[in-house]
Amino acid sequence: MGAGGPGPPRYGGAVHVDGGISGRLEGAAGEARSAEAAGYDAVWTAETTHDPFLALAVGAEHTRNLRLGTAIAVAFARSPMTLAMTAWDLQAFSGGRLLLGLGSQIKPHIERRFSMPWSHPAPRMREFISALRAIWTCWQDGTPLAFRGDFYTHTLMTPFFNPGPIEAPPPQVFLAAVGAGMTRVAGEVADGLLVHPLSSERYIREVTLPAVEAGQARRGTGRHQFQLSWPLFVVSGSSEEETQSFARLVRQQIAFYASTPAYRGVLDLHGWGDLHPELNALSKQGRWEDMAALIGDDMLETFAVVAPLEELGAAIRRRTEGLVQRISFYALPRLDDEARARLLADIRG
Repeated sequence: MGAGGPGPPRYGGAVHVDGGISGRLEGAAGEARSAEAAGYDAVWTAETTHDPFLALAVGAEHTRNLRLGTAIAVAFARSPMTLAMTAWDLQAFSGGRLLLGLGSQIKPHIERRFSMPWSHPAPRMREFISALRAIWTCWQDGTPLAFRGDFYTHTLMTPFFNPGPIEAPPPQVFLAAVGAGMTRVAGEVADGLLVHPLSSERYIREVTLPAVEAGQARRGTGRHQFQLSWPLFVVSGSSEEETQSFARLVRQQIAFYASTPAYRGVLDLHGWGDLHPELNALSKQGRWEDMAALIGDDMLETFAVVAPLEELGAAIRRRTEGLVQRISFYALPRLDDEARARLLADIRG
């Protein structure tokens, strides 16, 4: 750092290219080994139909350098203490390779699927992650546990229940966010942001990054210490038929997300906010194909990287270079080993 201060925030450097594993335990070992052999930097699991942590534990046993992430684990379905223990064990077992990605989910799922309390998601998430860090500090450094907040209180840790320090730093915490409020929380208390797939380069520059920086200003850390991970929509293929199949898939997914009130702000930025009520109404009628038909080529190319397969890596690099540190894919065309290696090399430049 020079005498004039840290200088402008930086997000540059080589991008990490990540893959995913399904979460099914019977396939986790092979999927993780294949991802590492293919050259991916990390794999991510999702909490949908499977527990997000168990497959990562299997993957950790069968890989050496691959990072292991949850995108996402539902924070509010757990207490900070239960999640702290799970993450601590996996961080120790993997040799420090865990990327703990958290999300809030939405009120109906928290209350009606998980039967857990919902209130003030952004302040609650700030406190949840702060509580995690207090618990980990207690275990790693022997600091007395004395966390008291509006939503969570953790003040009891006896030796019998203390797992003690591990030979790795505490896990890095990533937070999924779209709106400015939760994104500020990510900048304030997390190590990274899981960017929503329904994001554009413009939305990240004009909404996401300023909110991250506002959050970081509250804790006085530089932007170089923070990572953004962006799961990209991709439209490509080795044939016209495959490319059109991917286009249909991506249009459907864009329409689904754009029908959700929480994501309307992304549409508003681009002048497509009036499309949201129509998509929302169609979603309630289950008219999914009609919804996809409303996603025009301009919207598709705003939210997805559309390029021939031989040009896909360069197109991804142009969209993401200097903007995010990690990328992954909502879905990719089938690639043989040589084509995949070439794609990853083109992305990394």
